Amino acid sequence: MARGIEGNEMSTPRASSQKKQPPSGSQSNKNQKSILGFFQKKSTNSPSPGPPVSTPVKNTPISTLSKKSFTRPGLSSTLTPQPSSDAPEPSSPIRQEADSVLGRNKENGLPSHITTHDVETNQLSSEVADFAFSSPSRKARKMVSYVESDDEENEVFRPVANNARKGRATKRRKVSVEDSDDDFGLDAATQDAMLDEDMDDFIVPDDSDEDAVVPQKRKRQQPAKPSKKSTPVSSSPPEPADIDDTSEAEDNVVMTGTSTAQQWTYDPDNLEPLNPRPVTKPTKKDENKKTKQRPSASEPENRYTWLANIQDADRNPIGHPDYDPRTIYIPPLAWKNFSDFETQYWEIKQKFWDSIVFFKKGKFYELYENDATIGHQLFDLKLTDRVNMRMAGVPEASLDMWASQFVAKGYKVARVDQMESALGKEMRERDGKQSSNKGKAKGDKIIRRELASVLTSGTLVDTGMLQDDMSTYCMAIKEIDRDNMPAFGVAFVDTATAQFQLCEFTDDIDMTKFETLIAQMRPGELLLEKSCISAKAMRILKNNSGPTTIWNALKPVKEFWPSDITIREVEASNYFESATEDNIEAWPPVLREAREQELVMSAFGALLQYLRTLKIERDLVTLGNFAWYDPIRKATSLVLDGQSLINLEIFANNFDGSADGTLFTMLNRCITPFGKRLLRQWVCHPLADAKKINARLDAVDALNSDSSITENFTSSLSKLPDLERLISRVHAGRCRAQDFLKVIEGFEQIEYTVGILKQFGEGEGVIGQLISSMPDLATSLEKWKDAFDRNTAKADGILVPTPGVEEDFDNSQEQMDTCLADLDQLLKQARKDLGSSAIVFRNIGKEIYQFEVPKKVKVPKHWDQMSATVSVTRYYSPELRKHVRALQEVQETHGQIIREVAIRFCAKFDEDYSTWLAAVKIIAQLDCLISLAKASASLGEPSCRPVFSDAQRTVIEFEELRHPCMLSTVDDFIPNDIKLGGDSPNIDLLTGANAAGKSTILRMTCIAVILAQVGCYLPCTAATLTPVDRIMSRLGANDNIFAAQSTFFVELSETQKILSEATPRSLVILDELGRGTSSYDGVAVAQAVLHDISSRVGCVGFFATHYRSLAKEFEFHPEIANKRMRIHVDDASKSITFLYKLEDGVAEGSFGMHCAAMCGIPTKIIDNAEKAAREWEHTSRLGERMEVNRDDGGVYVPLGIQSDVAWALREGLEGVGDRALDVLLEAIKGL
Repeated sequence: MARGIEGNEMSTPRASSQKKQPPSGSQSNKNQKSILGFFQKKSTNSPSPGPPVSTPVKNTPISTLSKKSFTRPGLSSTLTPQPSSDAPEPSSPIRQEADSVLGRNKENGLPSHITTHDVETNQLSSEVADFAFSSPSRKARKMVSYVESDDEENEVFRPVANNARKGRATKRRKVSVEDSDDDFGLDAATQDAMLDEDMDDFIVPDDSDEDAVVPQKRKRQQPAKPSKKSTPVSSSPPEPADIDDTSEAEDNVVMTGTSTAQQWTYDPDNLEPLNPRPVTKPTKKDENKKTKQRPSASEPENRYTWLANIQDADRNPIGHPDYDPRTIYIPPLAWKNFSDFETQYWEIKQKFWDSIVFFKKGKFYELYENDATIGHQLFDLKLTDRVNMRMAGVPEASLDMWASQFVAKGYKVARVDQMESALGKEMRERDGKQSSNKGKAKGDKIIRRELASVLTSGTLVDTGMLQDDMSTYCMAIKEIDRDNMPAFGVAFVDTATAQFQLCEFTDDIDMTKFETLIAQMRPGELLLEKSCISAKAMRILKNNSGPTTIWNALKPVKEFWPSDITIREVEASNYFESATEDNIEAWPPVLREAREQELVMSAFGALLQYLRTLKIERDLVTLGNFAWYDPIRKATSLVLDGQSLINLEIFANNFDGSADGTLFTMLNRCITPFGKRLLRQWVCHPLADAKKINARLDAVDALNSDSSITENFTSSLSKLPDLERLISRVHAGRCRAQDFLKVIEGFEQIEYTVGILKQFGEGEGVIGQLISSMPDLATSLEKWKDAFDRNTAKADGILVPTPGVEEDFDNSQEQMDTCLADLDQLLKQARKDLGSSAIVFRNIGKEIYQFEVPKKVKVPKHWDQMSATVSVTRYYSPELRKHVRALQEVQETHGQIIREVAIRFCAKFDEDYSTWLAAVKIIAQLDCLISLAKASASLGEPSCRPVFSDAQRTVIEFEELRHPCMLSTVDDFIPNDIKLGGDSPNIDLLTGANAAGKSTILRMTCIAVILAQVGCYLPCTAATLTPVDRIMSRLGANDNIFAAQSTFFVELSETQKILSEATPRSLVILDELGRGTSSYDGVAVAQAVLHDISSRVGCVGFFATHYRSLAKEFEFHPEIANKRMRIHVDDASKSITFLYKLEDGVAEGSFGMHCAAMCGIPTKIIDNAEKAAREWEHTSRLGERMEVNRDDGGVYVPLGIQSDVAWALREGLEGVGDRALDVLLEAIKGL
């Protein structure tokens, strides 16, 4: 069978034994039926080398369109006519009219010549192709071209090789035998989208479409001159010119070579091979074509002139200090030229110029103009056209995937949704609900669309788009100068859990608190007040933010609200309402306290305003999940400032910025996403109270001694969804049915697990307290056991309430059942009336419930044929149309009720939000404790529980300590004993060769202290320490070019922070202080700093240096012990064996020359350097100063002691301080 368009098969009669016409292998020309008439008149019995299959004359109807075309004046041309191989029209009784009627293409609203028969039987086609057709064969070819290619028309009409055509025809035959109704080569989603009823509102008549209209081509006459020139020497019999001319005029086909029909024509009088015809080029047509470019082929600024010189909404050009990249200015005159749809699009896009706007269109989301270009460049999305705009589109089902990819590239993504379906629009218009506002009348002609949400990497809320279990923060920062010190108000939110945190503080000159806050939170999106942030704060933000961080500069007052506007907006928006008292009483306690603090309230105002533009602020704020945040919790936790988090590689390594090899990765064995987030907070703020630390360690001991709790917890809750995020989505009423079911089942699993754990774990310890404090979930879950059909929710994504739960749903379902019963009755009646039980209902796209009737069954004349296949025809009867329409309207209403039921379910579930959140937090704590237990067990042997001392003097002692983060990567790590404070001096002055392992000792000690105070075992044989209040570090050599700060400047800034912030309970590590300047200056600074931290500050720690003179200087200092890294040196080969063992003593040297030799520096250079080093060492005044003849009773008095004595004499005892005086007396005794 030859396949027609839109499911209408046309019968091609088989070869018969009667006299055959000369066969043809060509299908290149169009309007074959008129040519076939010619061949019927003039048959021949001459043999021909054509294909064996032929088309009988008898059964081939003549096209009415071709007959009519004969009356038109002929054009001079001598093209050889070719026999038809087109599929004849159906032989089934279909109403036809002889004359063509002027139809209107539904897609583009332009006129086209189509027969009434075409109108009735080919509705599907007119919806798919934006081209008007004149015959079934032309329709078929155009359809295939449309689907496969989007090229220019002249490419569509180019002749195709004969074998290619045969292949295509064969393919069609195969499809039609299978009796398929939708063989356009498109998937179901694409067809549904292309056949969407609301295509009318999307495509507006436009000049750009006129070139594509067939009737205009027919009117264009081909010049006679080229036709004469192109006439080849032909042996074919002379034909009536008007037939060929008509064919030529109607089709305007430019032949690029000899047709296959001509090549195979046999002429007994002329045995010479047929010469190919020269190509005919109608130049006039080509010129006309060049005048109109498709939108996708031209730049947007060529169509919209105001895009050539972009300005923001306030008319500021790009580069202006006040330019706002989020908006674009569109001149008033431009709006008048827009179509309805363009107006709708640009009204939204002008406010979100820096966002990728996905516009809902049927079953697709589409990008236009610049957005389409970006999509094409980044992800190779196919560019095409929509009215006057460049366009690219993605299916509705894959929007989340594409939006995630744009967000991952750092773009904001705006989603515009349809607020009604095509049927809903019709119902709205019918019910007279159109707005009375005349200004909106133009927009009411198309489907209503509104901005639904804006997605940014820092404010994602949908669990499907969140790539990471860890929190991502959107942070607003307000900075002012308060008494020459920086003061900050900061508000930040994790939008996935709706957790708001606020803080306000006056910082030191180095912005220590601010830097610590940024290093701890690492915000994904920043909201800054335009031109109001200091250069130092900007440096800290840039140093602690990744390349994907989104920066937003908000206009003061207008967008970055001051505190008074913020308070007014919160009150006016009724986020918090009280039924009995003033609404202010319903505000969360933290927010109520914040009313009195201007800076933090202003920062919260900026955050609120920004979230409002993203359309998510109400969902988040109304949860009331607010808390104060203190970046440096001096009273309760070990303070890890921002610099230490970076230097010690707590969350990110210094190699590639990833989490590999970090302390957090080593500790993180959590199985729930909310457990991982809590553990990160535990690592940011280790405990400083020995009693709380020991309680955690008791829990770790209990879990490791009895594995039943860990096993039950892990096996039951390992597949738990991210409930903390999902319950915030439920509160927002934006939760999919599958996710809602996951939440219910998740809490049921928690209830079951806690029931099991109660058998093992109830008691006095932390675990027992957590299990016994679990809220009563059973009562809250009871009402959800049979509230809805869980199978339907899982399979179809619809919350179908159990009968009796939602009355309006039950009523709507009953109406729908009635409509379906009426249709069923109508089907039975039709079978009875027509006497065929083979009649069934069939859904084709949106044309649902069509009668599908076998061909042999005769139907009433008033039935409308919709489509046909080889064996059946499909109809609508007037009565059936009414019933189908009624069903569609009931389904539309039912869909609305289903959405309302889902919102009601979410609201009902949200009534117990505090219960759900409390349960999540308890499970998170249990998960963290189990994670610490697993991490402790993974340390191997030796490992031990740290013992915390409450001694007056700070002590840190580890025996055979290994680096906790290197256990999995280094098998033969060499352990070391660490003794700081207690019976030993507070400071170890560490000297040693380059690469001998000094920095590893420093970092290992700090990591071990953090690990112990988090509540974990340590990889050593014994550990005793007093809780440390702060770890401060000065490691590595870094400059800050952008802030005009040299390496030495950065060194001294960090050192100043240590000198001002450290206490006797602090752990301080200083690595190679003073190397960023000359040797004399470096030694002087290092000596002065070491003296101050050992005498005045009194903290414990390490001071690693290559200045060996410092060892001599502090040889007898009571709080400083000389230590070195053991090595073995071979002077002959200039090689060093590093033994990585910490021992008492002073290193013999730095052995820089040996390292140079190991690195491959030429020997000559090394020899010269050695001479220079020896000479410098002997002539150094540093060495001379320390050379004292002890035999004569001489003693070297270090400069630090001389300085302290001088200060004591000048200022009295107050000038030195009690602690420094005690150390001074001990030092003098030592001399």
